[in-house]
Amino acid sequence: MTASNPADLPEGQRPPGGGWAEVDRHDVEAILEVRRELGPAYDDAVVDAFADRVERAIAARVDARIAHEQALRRAEGRRDGGQVALGITSLALGVPISGIAAGISHLPGLVVAWGGIAVVNLACAWQRRPRR
Repeated sequence: MTASNPADLPEGQRPPGGGWAEVDRHDVEAILEVRRELGPAYDDAVVDAFADRVERAIAARVDARIAHEQALRRAEGRRDGGQVALGITSLALGVPISGIAAGISHLPGLVVAWGGIAVVNLACAWQRRPRR
């Protein structure tokens, strides 16, 4: 999810630090006041200083957004890795459990064994689902 304003993001997905760097109306008014005080001889320096401020604000906003997106992807990757491990473990343990269950009570034992494995996997998937 991409948002131009951190307030538009759900609470758990906002970047740390309360938001991104901003250049607001007060900054523009201050630059115009400085320009009036210094006169036309300093126009280039005032404009360059303001452009530098805007560039830094944009860079800070982009950096915060990239860091936030990377953190979300890392967290999502960790959740997916656990699900894969559970699936592999279920299959590896399912084979001997199937043999034992089928040997003791044939088809009903097999159904109960794989039903239990399915319930464990579904419960884990349900617990790891994204909250809204």
